[in-house]
Amino acid sequence: MNLRRLWAIVIKELRQLRRDKLTFAMIVGIPTMQLLLFGYAINMDIRHLPAAVLDQARTAQSRELVAEIAQTQVLDFDYRLRTPQDLDTLLRQGAISAALVIPPDFERRLILSNAGAQDRPPLQIVVDGSDQTVQQAVRQLAALPLQALLNPAAAPPPDNVEIVNFYNPGRRAPINTVPGLIGVILTMTMVLFTAMALVRERERGNLEFLIATPVSPAELTVGKVLPFVGIGLLQVTLVLLLGVAIFHVPIRGSLVAVYAASLVFIVASLALGVFLSTLAKSQFQAMQLAFFTFLPQILLSGFMFPYAGMPWPAQWLAEIFPMTHFMRLIRGILLRAATLADLWPELAALGVFIVLVLGIAIARTRKRLD
Repeated sequence: MNLRRLWAIVIKELRQLRRDKLTFAMIVGIPTMQLLLFGYAINMDIRHLPAAVLDQARTAQSRELVAEIAQTQVLDFDYRLRTPQDLDTLLRQGAISAALVIPPDFERRLILSNAGAQDRPPLQIVVDGSDQTVQQAVRQLAALPLQALLNPAAAPPPDNVEIVNFYNPGRRAPINTVPGLIGVILTMTMVLFTAMALVRERERGNLEFLIATPVSPAELTVGKVLPFVGIGLLQVTLVLLLGVAIFHVPIRGSLVAVYAASLVFIVASLALGVFLSTLAKSQFQAMQLAFFTFLPQILLSGFMFPYAGMPWPAQWLAEIFPMTHFMRLIRGILLRAATLADLWPELAALGVFIVLVLGIAIARTRKRLD
């Protein structure tokens, strides 16, 4: 082996990497992004869960208890309810993750429970069971801080808190995971497929034929997107069938709503993919850009880590990505029987994303070889 020739090849590769700005940015950007996401944005210590309180006792002791629970910062009581029907509506819409229910005879139940008498628990927390991280946070609150507030002298504390899991009483993990996997699979396949679409045309020389046709940039871009819509809907059907047959995931909402929400998300993912293809000069660069968008979407969407545990800058960033809104849509429809009207803000966010990103992609698409 000739060291001079070997060194020449090494210098050549380094110079090529220096000229390839996208690859150099990935070398620096990917580890930086992972460090920031895992070290700063990903936080399993959940705080500030959106919650409601239904105080049917309305006594000084019940109000004091609500104030003490709010001091733990686990639950943020953004809603003060009057009827149980309001509680059901907010949970179905995904506006709250938990609700504190104080019965009219709260003080009597508390005295009997602390005395060891047989009676119903004096306090109830209703939890959105479609999110397992929320269940875990509320159970930790009920096990230690809340029991100490209800009866500081008891050791061990009595069972003063009843936790009711809506939508997932058995606390089965697949019920939470399978709907989220629809978003993950669609994001990985749709973005990657279309990120390489226009780049492949340039690499194979097909763009020369398209230049000679009267096809406009808008027609070219939309024409690249439409074939993958059917592929995406087929993937949704496959995941739903396997989820129901193998993991017994319930479909409580309308299938029409499921496919409508999936269709909007598919178009949003395809728009992102087409936009990335206008930035890349090769299929390898298109794959790099697609991967660069996968990691923050999966980590910040609420699929793996709790959205409520993230600091506000990470939450603002998560709102930009379409997968965050689709997670709320698909879990709301499948698990909570929510309607599209209940979740219209998420649909509106996806619609804005499609218009902006697809518009930019069309504006950047040029039928020129340079």
